[in-house]
Amino acid sequence: MKRNYFSILSLLGLLGLASCEKVLDKTDLGSVNGSLIFKDSVLARMNLDYIYDQNLPASWGGTWGTRPDLSDESSGESKFFEGTLLVNDVADFGTALNATNNYGKIRVINTFINDVNGGTIAQATKNRLNAQAQFFRAWRYFDLVRLYGGVPLVTKPLQAVGVEARDAAFLSRNTTTETYKQIVSDLDSAMLFLPGKWGSSDWGRITKGGAAALKGRALLYAASPQFNPTDDAAKWQASYAANKQAYDLLVANGYGLHASFDQLWFQEANNPEAVFLTGFNTSTGDQTKKNNGYDNSTRPSYAGTAGGSNQPSWEMVKAFPMKDGKKVGESTKYTYSDQLFYKNRDPRFDKTIAYNGANWPLNGNTSYKLWTYFAGGKTVETKASNTGFYTRKAINPTVGVSDVQYSGTDWIEIRFAEVLLNLAESACGINSLEEAYTHLKAIRKRAGIEAGTDGLYGLKANMTRAEMFEAILFERQIEFAFEGKRFWDLRRWKLIEKTLNGKRRTGVTINLKTTGVPADFATTRDNVDLDVAYTNYFTIVTKQLDTKYAINWKPEYYFFAIPQSAIDNNPKIIQNNTWGGGFDPLK
Repeated sequence: MKRNYFSILSLLGLLGLASCEKVLDKTDLGSVNGSLIFKDSVLARMNLDYIYDQNLPASWGGTWGTRPDLSDESSGESKFFEGTLLVNDVADFGTALNATNNYGKIRVINTFINDVNGGTIAQATKNRLNAQAQFFRAWRYFDLVRLYGGVPLVTKPLQAVGVEARDAAFLSRNTTTETYKQIVSDLDSAMLFLPGKWGSSDWGRITKGGAAALKGRALLYAASPQFNPTDDAAKWQASYAANKQAYDLLVANGYGLHASFDQLWFQEANNPEAVFLTGFNTSTGDQTKKNNGYDNSTRPSYAGTAGGSNQPSWEMVKAFPMKDGKKVGESTKYTYSDQLFYKNRDPRFDKTIAYNGANWPLNGNTSYKLWTYFAGGKTVETKASNTGFYTRKAINPTVGVSDVQYSGTDWIEIRFAEVLLNLAESACGINSLEEAYTHLKAIRKRAGIEAGTDGLYGLKANMTRAEMFEAILFERQIEFAFEGKRFWDLRRWKLIEKTLNGKRRTGVTINLKTTGVPADFATTRDNVDLDVAYTNYFTIVTKQLDTKYAINWKPEYYFFAIPQSAIDNNPKIIQNNTWGGGFDPLK
């Protein structure tokens, strides 16, 4: 993105704008009253822009970043997978007087809504401003509930001074059901006043369909086994209704799957797949700079100034199906072998995984080939990939080394593809399996998977409800690889132990053989047939990436502990029952 859509100026900076002299002339800026701000729609909108800046996902992969190390996508040491998580380790709850933690952000939002309502700007303008703020309040509470279960619900700014104000701020935790109800209420209210689509100058702001999509995601979580261990049909019905509403609203306003799975990241205004996004820019200045660091940190280090993060595990590489949509080992049309792992795979494979010998346009070089092998025990890379692979999703091929640290590629938190798969999963939840098939096939068709003679794009015919759920989660693993979704999917389905416990993720070392290799291979390799090279010149050796411990996720991690500092700060907060307290996060 070449410019910011949302100002990140502080309030004092806003008050100093020359264009606002009509409001602030001869006013003490050190003690400005909110009523002055909300007489002026320009100033009110600038305050809203601050809320956008504070609450939009700040990095690639959402609120927790990509974190592929918390799944089977990649590796990385963590207390979560070591099984040593302590009560204070998930500190997203926030107790300090800080505008950057969850409750600090909620206070800013509540104050904004209160002041907008007390201002004198037109009611229609108030409604639209408040609708956007309510979306972000729902976003904050969704972040909290999926971590901890029910939390104290604060919808009005609390007083900050005095003993009575302190005592009034000692709020008990609302139930998980009440927390989800508040999220839905805020999003329903937001949808009443948000547009279906903004004009190009406001592209990237929250739309009616974006609010509906977040509601659909939230209620899908509420229906998932983490929150719905009894498979309550009413929760699945509510999830289906919400996701169908999101789908209908978005389609009616021109949203849909982008034509290209890999190029969807590089279209900005009017991108049909971008439902909820964070805009980044290419600025090198200090005041409006908001660069996306993902590209620079993910590409190989010699192709950027940092590089080498988000390296795919061997498990992730082997997870992709074949071109006919069948899983590895299940296809009767395409044979899989570890030695030729890259052959005849789902087209999303080559658009997600960068591997030894792959053609990977980088730095404007459309014929560039990536080599990650070892020769004579030494890497041919400047710095070797730890897994043998790189992630190539959303790496801009035209941006060069000197500019990549200023990448402006936007992060799409909710893609239309997610809306489709959320709807498919919800449809499966209510036993509408044919509808689930329809949405899964749409995703696979866009991916380029072969339709097959049955037109099922590799999907098994006549799946049961359980088989369909499994197929949808598998599709999400492939479609959303390295988009920060896999951990949350495994967690909400309570599948982390089954999928990962007792295992160690692996990578590969690709070695050049010491005999039978042409003497000039290092200089001619770009012109060698890749199948010939892998068959005759390379050996593939697997290696453990988790060297210190086997993965040991514990059941109590499905609802993290409320930090003890929050309990010390508020004696009415009760700890989750899975961490020794009396609060049941399933109620």
